[in-house]
Order: sequence, then C-alpha cells, then structure tokens
Amino acid sequence: MPKLLTTAAITCCMALINALPATTYAQARDTGFHIYLCLGQSNMEGNARFEPQDTTVDSRFQVMAAVDFPALNRTMGNWYTAKPPLCRSRTGLTPADYFGREMLAHLPAHNRVGVINVAVGGCKIELFDKDNYSSYVAAAPDWLKNTAREYEGNPYARLVAMAKLAQQDGVIKGILLHQGESNTNDSTWPAKVNMVYENLLHDLGLNAAQVPLLAGEVVHKEQNGVCAGMNGIIATLPQVIPTAHVISSKGCAVAGDRLHFSAEGTRTLGARYAATMLSLLGYTSTHTTATGPVTGYTNPAHR
Repeated sequence: MPKLLTTAAITCCMALINALPATTYAQARDTGFHIYLCLGQSNMEGNARFEPQDTTVDSRFQVMAAVDFPALNRTMGNWYTAKPPLCRSRTGLTPADYFGREMLAHLPAHNRVGVINVAVGGCKIELFDKDNYSSYVAAAPDWLKNTAREYEGNPYARLVAMAKLAQQDGVIKGILLHQGESNTNDSTWPAKVNMVYENLLHDLGLNAAQVPLLAGEVVHKEQNGVCAGMNGIIATLPQVIPTAHVISSKGCAVAGDRLHFSAEGTRTLGARYAATMLSLLGYTSTHTTATGPVTGYTNPAHR
C-alpha cells in the first residue's frame, strides 16, 4: 500500500503532479490495479443504509478517500480497504460497493480494484461542468453548497486531483456514473454528460476506447420511479458517446421514496455495472441476462 499522505502534503504536491505528463510516472504503476472513477448524485453518493453483510470486504478492493474521514481515520488521497462508506463519512451503500466486489469475484487473483467516489446528492450534472460549476453552486440551495464545500466547492476538480494521484498506483479502466434524477426531462443531458466525460479524458490523459463510461438508469417505471421518464433520455447516451453503456435498473429493489434504491437494489445495480465492465474486458457471461444476477464468467485470454 502506498505511504500515507497528509492532507497538507497532498495539497503541496498536487501542483507538481498536475504539471507532469502521464508517462512521467507510468513506470511506477501496477497494471493489475484497476481503478474506476465514480460520480453522480445521491444513489452514487450512497443513500441506502449499509448492513452488516456489507462490511466484509476483500482487501484487494480499495477506495481512495476523496475527503478526510476523521471518524474512520481516513485521509484524503490515501487508499483503504473499501468498507462502506466510500463517498464521505455520513454516506451509505453505493453501486460502487458491489461493483468492486463483483469484479474481484471474477478477475484473476493478482488483480486489485480501486474506486474513487465523488458524488453530491441532489446535484445536476452541471455541478461537474469544470467551466461553469461556480455559477451553478452559487445559485444552489444551502444544503447542496454545504456538501460541495467538502470538495472545496468544486467536485470535478477534486475527482481529477484524486485520479491523478491514483494514476501513480494503477490504471484507470472506466468511469461509473449514476446521475439524472435532478436533470429529469432535460434532453440536453447526454451532451452535458459528454462534456464531463471528454474533460475527464483530456485532463487525465485517457483514451475513450480504453476507458468506457458506464451510466446507470434511475429507478425504473416498473417500480413507479418518480423520475423514471429520465431513463428514456439516459438510453440515448450511447448515441452521443460511442463508448458509453447503459446499466439497467429494471427490477432493482427500491426505497419508499421511489427515488432511491434500497440496499438490496444497490447491490444488484452495482453487480450489473460489473457485468458490463467484465464483458468489456473480454469475459464471457455463462448465466447472466441483461437484467439478471451475475452468476459466472469464463476467463478471457486478456488480463
């Protein structure tokens, strides 16, 4: 595990890291350490309360703290075993939790999986617009401003800063998005997501063909989802972003508010993100349907 960094040390070194081309520190990377960036609003942040079964985690599944977690002795910019909460100290279970578990259940033993989760409940995708986020935050309600403040008011910049640190340790393999409830009926949402995706690729020196975007549906119409109409817009995302893949929420158990997934539904949704990513890595499903549980894969030659 990398040497622990203090928050002050991270702040001091980030300017130097930002100035380095990706190839400068490529030799230090463990190519078997697969890193995924996770962003969005409350379902990705972790609205579901985690349960005792969720706290047993393989140490090969790690999370980089994107903020300080004083109560858990986690410091921003360092890796930890990915026991929930992954986003911030007062958040719950996210799709990233069971994405990581399911990935490791099928990847070779030498692989590790790391996630970086930067999400803000109730936010529009505009919060991750690197050029216009400040005007969005300025007009936002106090509760959203208070959450954004944990990322120094700029969640996008925090995600990039943490990702650059992570690139010293492993290889970014994908981006997981769960957002859309606050942009319901916004037909321009796919273009806005594309802008965020393209900015991440540019700012981190990534290739779209090697770093797909996985975007989850909101609570489905069959669960009487309050924002279920947004799924029609989410479905068009691959038309705008060829390397985007939509993760079905059909049948995922939901909370009483019909906006959020329950812990059970969050586990299922996370496993579906993993099913898609495993297929993109060349693994062949042996028993999985597009919306069913993940039960087995045959290993590809690719590692």
